[in-house]
Amino acid sequence: MSDIAWEEPFCAESSNCFRLGTDGAGNAYIAVAGQEHLSISDSREALATMIREIKAGKADHLL
Repeated sequence: MSDIAWEEPFCAESSNCFRLGTDGAGNAYIAVAGQEHLSISDSREALATMIREIKAGKADHLL
């Protein structure tokens, strides 16, 4: 995986905090803060993973 420049975590009223980042090639990434090694990128698989996480209640504050 390329080096990713992570932004400051975004935390809403829930306990989950997310970070957005980009790599040198301009690809976008999102991860739970503290678990950046499990990040997802801007692919079809990433979108499906994010939808599953939202349905599981882990990212509902981003909606």
